[in-house]
Amino acid sequence: MDQVFFILSKLVWSVLSPLMVWSLLLVAGTLFLLVGYRKAALRFLFPATLFSLSMMLFPLGDWLIYPLESRFSQPQQLPDHIDGIIILGGGEDVKGTISWQQPQVGQASDRYFGAADLARRYPETPVIFIGGHNLLRFDAGTTPAELSRQLLMMVGIDEQRLIIESQSRNTYENFQRLKTVLPKRNGQYLLVTSAYHMPRSVGIAQKQDISVLPYPVDYRSKTAELRRMDFAVFEQLEKLEPAWREWVGLTAYFITGKTSRWFPEQISSGIETSADAQVDLR
Repeated sequence: MDQVFFILSKLVWSVLSPLMVWSLLLVAGTLFLLVGYRKAALRFLFPATLFSLSMMLFPLGDWLIYPLESRFSQPQQLPDHIDGIIILGGGEDVKGTISWQQPQVGQASDRYFGAADLARRYPETPVIFIGGHNLLRFDAGTTPAELSRQLLMMVGIDEQRLIIESQSRNTYENFQRLKTVLPKRNGQYLLVTSAYHMPRSVGIAQKQDISVLPYPVDYRSKTAELRRMDFAVFEQLEKLEPAWREWVGLTAYFITGKTSRWFPEQISSGIETSADAQVDLR
């Protein structure tokens, strides 16, 4: 069943991706226009044009990703003791690494910097990396887990502290397989992942009865006072794609019972986070 879910999720996203929808509208509209069906072409080109103008005039990416990123905040004061630091995969660039034969990182590389900072604060604590290939067809001999080991050592974490899980392909499988490598099943763990990805991650962890304290990194949105009409279409697309994927993922995971809430929130742990003290910046 997990295999079916994995394949379907990849196929569905290939159609629901905003960039793919926009491209399909443009292609279909152009083809109808070339064969002389102007009214049919307009039905495709008009929404494509409207989307393009909206991306030019409004911070759609910021609007969509900000609620995800502001759902959880880093703790203002970290606990004295934790049983491990969990890093979700996604900051590695496996294809780039294979192409250039040296470790490469992607947009979510802040996950490694966040983990390195926490590893210095807790010098005796295990560092647990979770993540494998998430592509339907790709096998080049190098896995995200192998690359992550190199990257974590490059940011100063001793190899003896590392626990690497390399078989999980999506966030749900991350936490399923995480249970098999946790040093202490009922322990307290810091969870490091991108801020926009934290709600879905925490929701699955809660469903799997894994106690995690969110430590979000890799923020991408701007607060309201910094959003300007600057025609930064590519910048907004870079935010819109992962944000839309997360909203779709939250919905799919809730419907299929992988999370108990559609938009998970932190269960009170007695630890104050920065969200408890900050003003609303939306």
